Amino acid sequence: MRRLPLTLACGDYDRTRALLEGTVVPDGIDLTYLRLPVEETFFRMLRHREFDVAEMSLSTYAATLGRDDPPFVALPVFTSRMFRHGGIFVNADAGIEQPSDLRGKRVGNAEFQLTANVWIRGILEDAYEVPVGSVSYLTGGQETPGRIEKGAIETPYDLSAIPADRTLADMLHTGEIDAFYGPRIPSSFHAGDGRVRRLFSDPVAAEKEYFARTAIFPIMHVVAIRRDVYEADRWIAQSLYKAFTRAKDLAYDAFLDSSALRFMSPWLIQHAEADRALLGEDFWSYGLEPNRRVLETFLRYHHAQGLSPKCLRPDDLFAPESRESFVI
Repeated sequence: MRRLPLTLACGDYDRTRALLEGTVVPDGIDLTYLRLPVEETFFRMLRHREFDVAEMSLSTYAATLGRDDPPFVALPVFTSRMFRHGGIFVNADAGIEQPSDLRGKRVGNAEFQLTANVWIRGILEDAYEVPVGSVSYLTGGQETPGRIEKGAIETPYDLSAIPADRTLADMLHTGEIDAFYGPRIPSSFHAGDGRVRRLFSDPVAAEKEYFARTAIFPIMHVVAIRRDVYEADRWIAQSLYKAFTRAKDLAYDAFLDSSALRFMSPWLIQHAEADRALLGEDFWSYGLEPNRRVLETFLRYHHAQGLSPKCLRPDDLFAPESRESFVI
């Protein structure tokens, strides 16, 4: 029986490993899994539409929905989730001892529209009295000069590019910028001289307190289908959603398998048990309804930060075929 060939560009995750290895096969689909770094996947999918299906930044995807002819349709599959208090770094001489000290400072962002940065700015405003507009933002390459925004953005905030031959990691180290927000740890943090440190000295404690107060485990990435591919065979939305869900369920089973450690963390099982005790049994949930509040919060931030022309609703985001299924 002929199966529909599709290419999927995605990172290498425990929750998608069964798709990569072929343990889970989507109904009716011959899937070619391209294991790529997220930055490469995002750039190639957004700029050149190279893949049929790809992992995509939630912020980037939401921004595309403001176009007259949106190029993608997403599934409520969240390949990346991460708390982001640990992604705020400061120069030790900048006089930043607590979040409110960020007001009036110069802050580097590799790209303003990165999902991690949307979350960081929103959380700082909501919880720590650091309005988005109280900071000056500088964008550019974190470790390599010349990085630009993947897509054009318009924002009302103070946003400018760093010199084309400089990097944010170096400017943070020298004190030319006061702080840095981002998903990747800047190399200057590992320099060992103490000139760059995290804003939150115990980010795990701050993130646990945040979850206890809000019940939000931030979503970073969705799975996006090229709209022309989706419109040609709309059944693939449900087929892919089912397959991603089965792969995640297998990852949960392996996560708690204490017969032999899958990863080199001596207390992996105890960490897994603690995660479930704090976050809930299905803490990495897929689907619209279990994540409605998380998505509403993100979409509010996205619009307020000038990245989407109107405040989208979670119901606007996903293929309808992936939002419901049959029952017996």
